[in-house]
Amino acid sequence: MSVLARSVGNAFRNKVRTAAVVAVLAVAIGLALAMLVANQAVGAKVQELNASVGTVLTVNPAGGQGFEGGGEPLTAEQAATAADVPNVTAVVGTKALRLRNATEAAAQAAAGTQAGPGGGQGGGPGGQTTTLTTSLTAAVDAGTLGARNQDSTGTTGTNGTTGTAQPARSLPITATGTGAEVDSTGKALELTSGTGLGDYTKESAKALLGTTLAEKNNLKVGSTFTINSKTFTVAGLFDAGTAFGNNALYVTLPTAQTLAELPGELSTMIVTVDSMENVETAKTALQNALGTDKADVTQGQRNLETAVTSLDSVKNISMVAFIAALGTAGLIILLIMVMLVRERRREIGVLKAIGAPSRTIGLQFVLEALVLVALGSVVGAVIASFASGGIASALVSSNTSTTAAPAGQRGGGFAGAGGGFPGGQFQGGQGGPFGGTSQLLTSVTASVSPGILAAGIAAVFGVAIIGALVPALLTARIRPIEVLRGE
Repeated sequence: MSVLARSVGNAFRNKVRTAAVVAVLAVAIGLALAMLVANQAVGAKVQELNASVGTVLTVNPAGGQGFEGGGEPLTAEQAATAADVPNVTAVVGTKALRLRNATEAAAQAAAGTQAGPGGGQGGGPGGQTTTLTTSLTAAVDAGTLGARNQDSTGTTGTNGTTGTAQPARSLPITATGTGAEVDSTGKALELTSGTGLGDYTKESAKALLGTTLAEKNNLKVGSTFTINSKTFTVAGLFDAGTAFGNNALYVTLPTAQTLAELPGELSTMIVTVDSMENVETAKTALQNALGTDKADVTQGQRNLETAVTSLDSVKNISMVAFIAALGTAGLIILLIMVMLVRERRREIGVLKAIGAPSRTIGLQFVLEALVLVALGSVVGAVIASFASGGIASALVSSNTSTTAAPAGQRGGGFAGAGGGFPGGQFQGGQGGPFGGTSQLLTSVTASVSPGILAAGIAAVFGVAIIGALVPALLTARIRPIEVLRGE
C-alpha cells in the first residue's frame, strides 16, 4: 500500500474524531480566510479612496461654506479658468437645490411659517441653494432635531404663537444639477437600474433618483414627478450607500440653473487633479487663478487622511486576526498529530522493525495532517464566503464610528449633494464627518475571489506542514526494540 493511500486511510480511522477535528479546523481556517478577505477588501477601498477622493478639490464661493456666509456665486467662466490650470484633468460644475413637498409647503404657508432656514430663492448655506417645491415626499424622517432645524424660530412644536401647533416638518430633498454623472466627491454615480441623463451640458426633463427616495414615492424607471410644476421622468436609480444619500436626485446642470432661474451660476466646482503628487500644487494654482476673494478651494485629502487612517487600523486588525487564526490552526494540527504519534507508538515500532525508514513514516503523518487540513479548508472556505462581508462591515463600522467629527464640526457648507444644514443635522449622502468620503467608507464590499482563497489556503497548508513536522520528527526517536519490549 502506498504512503498516500495509507495516510488517507489513517485520517478516517476514527470517523468521530476526524469529524470533530475537521469541524474545529474549519472554524479556525474559515476565520483566517474571512479576515484575509476583509483585509484585501479594505486595502482595495483605500486605493479607491485615494483614486476617487484624494485627487479631488472642491471650489466654493468665497466664504460660502458657512450658513450665514457667502460671497459672489461661481460662474461658468470660472469653471473654464479652472480647467486651464496645470495638472487639472476635469472640472464639473454643480448647482444645488433643496426641494420641499408642495403640500407641506402650502400647509406651512397657511400657518404663517417659512419653509425653514434659507427657505426662499437663493436661501440656504451661503446663498448657494435654492428652495423649490416638488410632488415628491422626503424619504427620511426629520425627527426631533430635524424638525427643530427646519423651524424658522429655532424651536420645536410652535411657531412663536402660544398654543399654535406647527405643521409637520420633514427634511428637504437634496437635488443637484451636475455637469457629469458624478456625485459631489467626483465619484461616478452607481446606477442600480435605468440609464444616465445623456448629455449633462444640456437641459433635460430626465432625472436620477436615489433608491430610498424612489421607494418612498413608489417610483421606478419611467415614472414621472414634478419640480415647480415641471414634469420630470425617472431615467435611472442610483445607490449612494446611505439613506440620506439616497434621499436625493440629480438633474443636468442647465436644468437646475433654469429651475433656480440663475443661468450660468454654480454652487460648487469639483476639480480632479491628474495625480496625488500634484494635488497641493494644483490647489495653490487654482486658488491663485480664481482669486482668494472669489473662491475657496478645499482639499479632500485632509478629510481623506482621517478616513484612510481609520481604514488602515482595520487592515491591521484583520491581518493580526488572520495571523492569530493561522496560528490556532497550526496549534490544533500540532496537538492532534502529537496525540496520534503517541497513540501509534506500537505501530510505528513495528514499521521500523520491518525496515520502514523514519522519513517515510514521518511523511505518512504529514500527509494525514494535510488530508484533515484539506477537509477543513473546504468547509472553512464556505464559512468565509458567508462571513467575510459581515466581518468587514463590522470592522469598518466599529472603527469609523470612533473617528466621527464632534457635533459642532458637522455643520459645514452645502457642497454639492450633501453639505451640512443647521447644527449639522442634515447630513446628505456625501456629507458627514469625512466630507465626501463617508459614502465610500460605508460601502466596503468583501468579495471572495479565487486568488484570495488560494493564497489563504496555501498559507494554511504551510502552517499545517510546520505543525505536522514536529510530531513527524518524533517518530525518528521511537526505537523499535523499546516499543516491542514494552509489549
